[in-house]
Amino acid sequence: MKQDQHPSTAIIGGGSWATALAKMLLENQKQINWYLRDQNNIDYLKTYRHNKNYLSSIDFDIERIHFYSDLNELVNHSQRLILAIPAAFLKQALSGVQVELKGKTLISAIKGIIPDDNMIVGEYLQTSFGVDLQQFVVISGPCHAEEVALERLSYLTVASQNEELARETAELLTTHYMKTNVSDDIYGTEYAAVLKNVFAIAAGICHGMGYGDNFLAVLIANGMQEIQRFVDAVHPISRDLNHSVYLGDLLVTAYSQFSRNRTFGNMIGKGYSVKSAQLEMNMIAEGYYATKSIIEINKAYQADIPISQAVYRILYENVSPAREVKRLSNQLK
Repeated sequence: MKQDQHPSTAIIGGGSWATALAKMLLENQKQINWYLRDQNNIDYLKTYRHNKNYLSSIDFDIERIHFYSDLNELVNHSQRLILAIPAAFLKQALSGVQVELKGKTLISAIKGIIPDDNMIVGEYLQTSFGVDLQQFVVISGPCHAEEVALERLSYLTVASQNEELARETAELLTTHYMKTNVSDDIYGTEYAAVLKNVFAIAAGICHGMGYGDNFLAVLIANGMQEIQRFVDAVHPISRDLNHSVYLGDLLVTAYSQFSRNRTFGNMIGKGYSVKSAQLEMNMIAEGYYATKSIIEINKAYQADIPISQAVYRILYENVSPAREVKRLSNQLK
């Protein structure tokens, strides 16, 4: 294990990605702080050394983890805060924070948009808490938590406008099974991570309806073009979308058995209602909320986003998936 030379690092969240991050951090840190909303989950972890709800195969050295059920107490005792909760619940989770966040390093492991505000995480933290973007970091894939638990070789991209901070954060997450890259594109990585969830829902819908690999390949290729048009409209800088943080993350989310967004879409394609699909899933499909936000954001930019629009009509306007996908198929190239 590397020497712990960093300020106290905390994880906020108790899901699969938070659990995977805890595993990675403990490869390099002597101790970490971990906030779990439910004291019962903390008690279970302390007793049985694993998260009963997510990635239960990971066995933790509990002596190296300081658990908190009080978020203010955790923030007060931590310099680096890793946010690993669904975007839809971030606003509610942080609503009771009274400790000053300025001066802290905020690291987003969230791949979603804050609903209603229609902001990516960095924008929300800057607007609502005065967080300096020089102290903000984004963690992006392609990486599924389930493969981290299995220690299968994976890659993360760590993005920040502060290169030193990006490299420092990347070092925290580098293990024998996790390689890391750095980037300065916090906007592109966040928006691409949001959009790939929308396209994974589209892929799942089409798979559930019986469309084959040939069609899905065309769908995802068009999805990549849609990402290009949208991020270039919202934040036009020079970026290569062939890098794994963009293209790779899209591919794994659209095709992997571990993709909750694809699973959600697959259920919709098989005839489930949105509500019944959500109730049956144990995890949040970020793409559901993201779809509406992307449509709202795009009103100001008017980028050509036919796949996002098709998913929106299916999920929010109750348009028949068969009719909508047929219409979309005539627009793909």
